[in-house]
Amino acid sequence: MESNQIAYYKTPIGTAKIAGNSKGISSVTVIDDNLETSKVIPNNLQDCVQQLKEYFNGERTDFNLKLNPQGTDFQKQVWDELLHVPFGKTRTYLEQSKKLGNVKAIRAVAAANGKNPIWIIIPCHRIIGSDGSLTGYAGGLWRKKWLLAHENPVKQQTLF
Repeated sequence: MESNQIAYYKTPIGTAKIAGNSKGISSVTVIDDNLETSKVIPNNLQDCVQQLKEYFNGERTDFNLKLNPQGTDFQKQVWDELLHVPFGKTRTYLEQSKKLGNVKAIRAVAAANGKNPIWIIIPCHRIIGSDGSLTGYAGGLWRKKWLLAHENPVKQQTLF
C-alpha cells in the first residue's frame, strides 16, 4: 500500500495538514500549531495546496481534485452528498438526510459529517442545525463561522 505524503499550508484559520498520494487526497485538517507552509510540496499535493490558496484568496468556489477519503460505505455516501452543497449555501442535517433518502438517519448523517477527513474541500462546514444554528464542527465552531462568512460575505447595501 502506497504511503501518504504530507504538506502543510498556512491559512487564515490555522495550518492545513494535507495528506495524500497518487490515489488522491486522503485528508485535509486544520491544526492549531502555527506551522509555516512546507518549503517543498510533494507533486501529488501541489494541486491541493494551490486550490486551497485560491479558495482562501477568494478566487475559487469549487475544487477539482482527486479525493481518496477513508471511511465506511455510508460515510463515503454522506461525504459524496456534501460535495453537492453549493458554495455560499447551507443545508440542514435534516435536508442532508432527505437527500440521502433516509430522514431517520439524521444522527448517523451528523456523525458521518463529523468524521469527514477532508475539511473545506468536502464542505461539511455548510451543514447547520434545523434552527439555523452552527452545530458541531470538528475544527471548532469559530472556524465553521469563519468559513461560512468567507463563502457568503455580507454585502453592504447602498443607501440611495
